[in-house]
Amino acid sequence: MTIKDTPEAWQVRATETPFVGNKTSVRTDEVVMPDGSVVKRDYQVHPGSVAVLALDEEDRVLLIRQYRHPVRQKLWEIPAGLLDVPGENPLHAAQRELYEEAHVKAEDWRVLTDVYTTPGGCDEAVRIFLARNLSEAEGERFEVEDEETDLEYARVPVDELARGVLAGELHNNCLVVGVLSLIAARASGGLDGLRAADAEWPARPFEA
Repeated sequence: MTIKDTPEAWQVRATETPFVGNKTSVRTDEVVMPDGSVVKRDYQVHPGSVAVLALDEEDRVLLIRQYRHPVRQKLWEIPAGLLDVPGENPLHAAQRELYEEAHVKAEDWRVLTDVYTTPGGCDEAVRIFLARNLSEAEGERFEVEDEETDLEYARVPVDELARGVLAGELHNNCLVVGVLSLIAARASGGLDGLRAADAEWPARPFEA
């Protein structure tokens, strides 16, 4: 038996969108179950996201500390952002986010992993990239607003982050998944075995 996620779509008898927000919406589907019964499923419709685990020459990860109102905490995170344009190349979006949030560029890009953040209640798909060979970006820094005006920055060794994840001190999804995926990749063939930065992404198809 191959342990691999596979596409499948159960019949939807009816659908409505009771809420439409600035970037996301909420959809209610009437889904036919295997026994023929019909149940309602509410979920957030999300454009998708990218995140960047930027690793410097000292084996430190570039982090951002940002206030997240839904959980009432300041979280240490890796740079991340929405796929604002339908069909946008996720690599281009990741490069943009690294520049805008940290004013950093990278020469070496790989796909670290792809995840669904909350598949029971949201269709958000995230591609997490590994970025290496870092340097300061040219030009002026991107003008930030709202929560981003209070950002803090740090570069933290991978081992220290792993300890913080397992101790329950770090909670951001992309940071946790990215750091543990990096460690797993190193233990199973090395980072050069990761997928290319333009690898296919069925969850969010894109143009080259």
